[in-house]
Amino acid sequence: MNKLSEEHSLLVEDIGMVIEERADLSPLAARIYASLILCPVDGMTFEEITEAHHASKSSVSNNLNVLVKLNYIEYYTKPGERKRHFRSSRAYIKTAMEKYNELFEKEARVVEKINAFNKQFNPEKFKNQESVGTIYQDFLDEMREGLKKRIEKVKALQIQS
Repeated sequence: MNKLSEEHSLLVEDIGMVIEERADLSPLAARIYASLILCPVDGMTFEEITEAHHASKSSVSNNLNVLVKLNYIEYYTKPGERKRHFRSSRAYIKTAMEKYNELFEKEARVVEKINAFNKQFNPEKFKNQESVGTIYQDFLDEMREGLKKRIEKVKALQIQS
């Protein structure tokens, strides 16, 4: 194995583990996605993906279908060819940011409910923990606003290209 392919394999594994956890994907789907993020613009064929990941055709097919449905990857055919080529979706950064934003939105709603509940039904606890709850709520609000601004920047870049 040459140095580049060894580094590539290690990077695919590192990225795959993060994506697996963050996006709640199967290990194979996460590693396929990582491979496609790192591959050239032309993407990879089904056969190349199957070979690269030493996985069965059915496993690769199922995981590719999941990734396409989630808008993490896209496929296309080259003129005169029947083979489909897969590549990371042009929207994958925006998709990832939107997923994070959804998580922050959900967490913020829960924290707001906790703070309201404790303020009404546990006033002593709320008084003692108000600063912690509001600090966390402020943090979540800042993260949401920051993500929204960056998502808009990504959208603007996608429109330009």
